[in-house]
Amino acid sequence: MTTTFLLVRHAAHDRVGTVLCGRMPGVTLGALGRSQAQRLAERLAREDVACIRTSPLERARETAEPIAERVGLTPEACEAIMEIEFGSWTGKNFEALADDPRWRSWNNARSVSRPPGGETMLEAQIRIVGAIEELRALHPGRRIVLVSHGDVIKAALLYHLGLPIDACSRIEVEPASISTLAVGEWGSKVLRMNEVVAA
Repeated sequence: MTTTFLLVRHAAHDRVGTVLCGRMPGVTLGALGRSQAQRLAERLAREDVACIRTSPLERARETAEPIAERVGLTPEACEAIMEIEFGSWTGKNFEALADDPRWRSWNNARSVSRPPGGETMLEAQIRIVGAIEELRALHPGRRIVLVSHGDVIKAALLYHLGLPIDACSRIEVEPASISTLAVGEWGSKVLRMNEVVAA
């Protein structure tokens, strides 16, 4: 039996593209992000959703809430789909990080790089793939929404595409996008990537 996962990247906050927020507290959706979250809710209302799991971080929870309200469910926090732990890079401006050779290594070879004091992308992949397998067993044949983060979603997609983690730069996962994944006893298939709901 096939379980379908709708992997939702949280909607936009005001620091997207400028600051590596990571697990920094207090990062909430801006006006654009709130509008995106409402459009996601309308799009996902067409799905027969069995459950919604969200990263515990504010920006993910704020994205999950209107979706949950629209489909009549309560979102549940799931540590396994939390953002990557970026350690001492958390909260740093991308311009400042550009001068750090460890940052260049991270972006060129994710399979062998670790943020200082953080976790590897492979460790994040193990987390989300494990969560997908647990939820598949709990909800066979159903549709599940996971509200997570760009690199964590990329890690799941790469695993199910059979691609190495170093291929992450070849995949785009925009804020407020949906990537659809079918998983069953037979294996898995990526049905759609980076679907962005038009305004």
